[in-house]
Amino acid sequence: MTFTRGVGLFFGAIIDRIVRWLALSRIHPNVLTFIGLVINIWAAWLFSRGNFAWAGVVVIGAGLFDMVDGRVARATSQVTRFGGFFDSVVDRYSDLALYMGLLVYYASINRFFYIVLTAIVMTGSVMVSYTRARAENTIPKCKVGFLERPERIVLIILGALFDRMAAVLWVIAILSNITVVHRMIHTWQECKRLEQEQSPAVPEPVRKTVA
Repeated sequence: MTFTRGVGLFFGAIIDRIVRWLALSRIHPNVLTFIGLVINIWAAWLFSRGNFAWAGVVVIGAGLFDMVDGRVARATSQVTRFGGFFDSVVDRYSDLALYMGLLVYYASINRFFYIVLTAIVMTGSVMVSYTRARAENTIPKCKVGFLERPERIVLIILGALFDRMAAVLWVIAILSNITVVHRMIHTWQECKRLEQEQSPAVPEPVRKTVA
């Protein structure tokens, strides 16, 4: 067994125990989702105060709720269409809350450039989710691109804990918008393919033979 697999199994066992305990407590999965939002708002407040290290720790705690709400829903047979919708909407608010905290911080120290950079990050992060949601109204699936929400959250945690938030913002700003472009190209290609499959075949002209 490799070290990374061992670590994965260890933390997986902890998550499973938490899920079982929450399932026995009969707490509704949507409540867990909302608690995650509240914790992220707390992290945003810490960001706005410049307490990046503590904010990173709090974001880790919020991420725990992000990981278990869906599992608790499945364990308690409470998976619903609205639950998936609610989780997606709350995730967007959680993301934007963290960036708002950074905006307030950079505004308080008069770092105009990083205010603009954070705004670009906010736009890219929202558009990554929007392009997938909008594309999947047209094509079956659009889950291409590297920088989805889990990767963004991990980057924010690393930037906060290791005091490298400026570099992390650059990475998210670039890769999130590359992901948006990737999804646009993928959707265009899939739309062309589907339209070609649905268009009626044009019969070949009948050739007359001369005797």
